[in-house]
Amino acid sequence: MSRDAKISVNWDQIKRATNGDLDHLASSDFDLNADKPLPRSSYKPAAVMVPILDVPTGLRVILTRRAAHLKHHPGQIAFPGGKIDATDRSIEHAALREAEEEIGLRNLHTDLIGKLPLHRTVTGFEVQPIVARISPEFLAISDPGEVEEVFSVPLDHLTNLENYFIEERIWMGKLRRYYVVPFGPYYIWGATARMLRMFVDRLEHSYETNS
Repeated sequence: MSRDAKISVNWDQIKRATNGDLDHLASSDFDLNADKPLPRSSYKPAAVMVPILDVPTGLRVILTRRAAHLKHHPGQIAFPGGKIDATDRSIEHAALREAEEEIGLRNLHTDLIGKLPLHRTVTGFEVQPIVARISPEFLAISDPGEVEEVFSVPLDHLTNLENYFIEERIWMGKLRRYYVVPFGPYYIWGATARMLRMFVDRLEHSYETNS
């Protein structure tokens, strides 16, 4: 993970990092903006899939570029996921359902590994990231109504802290700071980058407590 190039990420480490008591580790879009308190007392529940593709060339995280015509977050990079419906049997079921709808990811290609801490967004959602191992046979079939592109990023790139930056912009009249982790032509930022950064934190903690 990149503070020490000798550290490599494997599935045992990922399992340790994404299991256990995570309730006290929740992150938010306001983590880098201590002067701006979280504006809500309640959040709408949502779930996203953090799909890690297991291919011979190495582990890769699958992400999507949202369709340009969408009302909310058009063209942004995101995990497959969305709101938890009343008919969803569990958070995991919600993440799987959304992933199948958006990128054609089905149960037979998916092995659920664990979770990351909750993330609260500036738009009022409390997001539960579900981490899954995806078989190399998976071929994405995107829903053009929601997804413009499906692509993957090497996990080695995402676990290298040197690839993360903090940028800022004016949002609703106020200065807001946020994480960015660019990859080639893809500008990964905001909540997606923050959840990926939390993944790195959990992997580092797992390594340090088991080395």
